[in-house]
Amino acid sequence: MNIRPDKGQQILLLGSGGREHAIAWKLARSRRCTRLFIAPGNAGTAACGQNVALNPLDFDSVGAFCLDNNISMLVVGPEEPLVKGIWDYFQENEALKNIPVIGPSKAGAVLEGSKAWSKQFMQRHNIPTAGYREFTGENVQEGLKYLKNQPLPIVLKADGLAAGKGVVICQRHDEAERELQEMLGGKFGSAGHRVVVEEFLSGIEFSVFVLTDGKNYKILPEAKDYKRIGEGDTGPNTGGMGAVSPVPFADEIMWQKVEERIIRPTIKGLRKEKIPYKGFIFFGLIKVGDEPWVIEYNCRMGDPETEVVMPRLKNDLVTLFENCAKGTLGRVKIRTDKRVAATIFLVSGGYPGDYEKGKIISGLEKVKGSIAFHAGTAGKGDAVLTSGGRVIAMTSYGKDLPAALRKSKRNAKLVAFEGKYYRKDIGKDLTAG
Repeated sequence: MNIRPDKGQQILLLGSGGREHAIAWKLARSRRCTRLFIAPGNAGTAACGQNVALNPLDFDSVGAFCLDNNISMLVVGPEEPLVKGIWDYFQENEALKNIPVIGPSKAGAVLEGSKAWSKQFMQRHNIPTAGYREFTGENVQEGLKYLKNQPLPIVLKADGLAAGKGVVICQRHDEAERELQEMLGGKFGSAGHRVVVEEFLSGIEFSVFVLTDGKNYKILPEAKDYKRIGEGDTGPNTGGMGAVSPVPFADEIMWQKVEERIIRPTIKGLRKEKIPYKGFIFFGLIKVGDEPWVIEYNCRMGDPETEVVMPRLKNDLVTLFENCAKGTLGRVKIRTDKRVAATIFLVSGGYPGDYEKGKIISGLEKVKGSIAFHAGTAGKGDAVLTSGGRVIAMTSYGKDLPAALRKSKRNAKLVAFEGKYYRKDIGKDLTAG
């Protein structure tokens, strides 16, 4: 492993979203980071390091860049390069294998890359999750028959990666039957060639994150995100409209259950199945009554949760990654900012459906007391333009949740672009303020 204790790290971070800006922001604050490249990055990450025009899925180009620029650590932000095997690519290349990759192997990334595989993994290791069946085009008739006998609502999940939009909750049987046929018919492309039909769990969701070196793990600050486009959690799912950290309903007893029943069996299961895993695991959980259940795994940090988790993490992130690569995370103690953090996403008009790009963003210089994490932005000369559906995550600290939300809302008003929309009720369900 090319861990450079004396010189610090020259780091390449892959990705271009709000998650990557938050990670870049945190890496850039480390004395252990001597140089930071972000590929391809966005208008916000350019302030943390040097953006480079690399496609994270072009492994040959990523590898060549690492060698040409003396990169000593590769940090993978999004899931797709992990699911497609960038860790394995580096391990199998003699010139690259000593560069630590923060992210799991292709076998580990299947936790996110296949909903069906992750459900099977949970069953093998007695990890609490909803009952399910999986169907393909070959047994679609069996699937339609199965749906008719299921209680409502019914959850349908595309098996593969679908940019956070591959989960549909159906309130009627005919709706579920139509959705199953559309998914298997290509609605989500190859991601929907297999569909998981899952029992609906009623409760409150929250996100738990660990960093693991494959043996040891450390629990990072938790968060709750808001997935739906409309106020009051209405309308279609998005990649995330906001997040808060910590969550007030996760008490000490709940944390004990989460760790004993979910986190430890997951880490032990990966080791038992000899799956290399050095990176983040995102546990999408739901509290049903007083019990935690797993909705899904992700093989990377969440977005928008990273935009509240990184500000609350007091540890040096580069040092954490160094310990992760060396297998010495057991020595580390996680330190967490006691303040609350809240983020509100400013999105393009029409999102998560069709939306226009290239809108000029103004008012960023007016933001005071918040961190404007960029997601779908691009620089053009001195201007910053929209380049995606989710544009800016406005993150603020506060002594309590209402205080943090007030700051984020105040600064969200100051940033302008044509069609701007954001939810004004983020965190409202957790506070009377």
